[in-house]
Amino acid sequence: MRPRVGVWLFGARGSVATTTVAGAAALAHGAPPAGVVTAQPAFAGAGLAPIESLVFGGHDVIDTPLAKQVERLIAGGVLPAGLNALITAELAAAERNLVVLPVAATQAEAIRRMAEDLRAFRLRNDLDHVVAINVASTEPPAEVGFTELPELRAALDAGTPLPASCAAALAAFEAGASFIDFTPSTSIRPPVIREWAVERGLPFGGQDAKTGETLVKTVLAPMFTARSLPVHAWSGTNLLGGGDGATLADPRAAESKNVSKERGLSDLLGPDVAGQVHIDYVDPLGDWKTAWDHVLFSGFLGVRMTLQFTWQGCDSALAAPLVLDLARLSALALQRGHVGSMPFLGFYFKDPVDSTEHSLTVQYDELVKWVQAC
Repeated sequence: MRPRVGVWLFGARGSVATTTVAGAAALAHGAPPAGVVTAQPAFAGAGLAPIESLVFGGHDVIDTPLAKQVERLIAGGVLPAGLNALITAELAAAERNLVVLPVAATQAEAIRRMAEDLRAFRLRNDLDHVVAINVASTEPPAEVGFTELPELRAALDAGTPLPASCAAALAAFEAGASFIDFTPSTSIRPPVIREWAVERGLPFGGQDAKTGETLVKTVLAPMFTARSLPVHAWSGTNLLGGGDGATLADPRAAESKNVSKERGLSDLLGPDVAGQVHIDYVDPLGDWKTAWDHVLFSGFLGVRMTLQFTWQGCDSALAAPLVLDLARLSALALQRGHVGSMPFLGFYFKDPVDSTEHSLTVQYDELVKWVQAC
């Protein structure tokens, strides 16, 4: 008998989370699973929780009803027209499990109350496992100046604040949930936060899902290496609208994103490749994004050549099936008793935890190997 799995989303009323909940409901009504990697034959028989059985809940800072968010996404072309009428019951079920982030005097109290929300979600829905996934807005880079758990606990009790993403991770661990960071925020980067997870015997993974430009890069860059074609420069421009674009219009938040976007290329091609990644906010684009890349390389006898590509897509629609994959895979890790980082999930991320492998095909092979290990 497959376990009942809950998916707790931090940022549960945002575009990615809403598309995930609506998409899971649409799949249960017979929609094709485009973009859902775990629907491939290679993952059959692994004991993954069926998508239609996933139970959704989460935290957010706003209380806009999911149904209203779905209407907005339909109007923007992100979700198909008429879907809202088909999935009314599923949206209502998820709505009952959504909670506004608690306001507390100290962050230690906020973490405790968030953990209580996750435990209540698990009990109310009779769940065997809960997977927490951070799909909230990207935070600016932050340092956590603690290296030992007692020091961190004492600082929290004394009122020293942590980045919100770190608090979310700790709340998940306190509630016995695994944690995945879909963003490049601080969350599980500090070793002391990871140590908290290990102490609780829980898995964690991330970070910063690759859904567009970086996804293409991690396919093309190994091609140049395999064909012995030196790459001299690789520059990219990203145009984003919607909430993600508005967040990344802040240079501090964009710094977190740019670091993770550039890391893979550096690891694949070396540090001497010139060029940068730029992110520009274009509000009228809404939930859609466009990326344009220019690659300068040389061929036989030093002949200079270029490759250019344009990627245009809907970020939420690209992200949602990955959230479903990660929920199913993280639940499988919990079921198998996996403790600590999950580098085998690197296939999904720009900056994979505890892995320096960025080639998409190699990452896919590593993921399938882990899934089929049992």
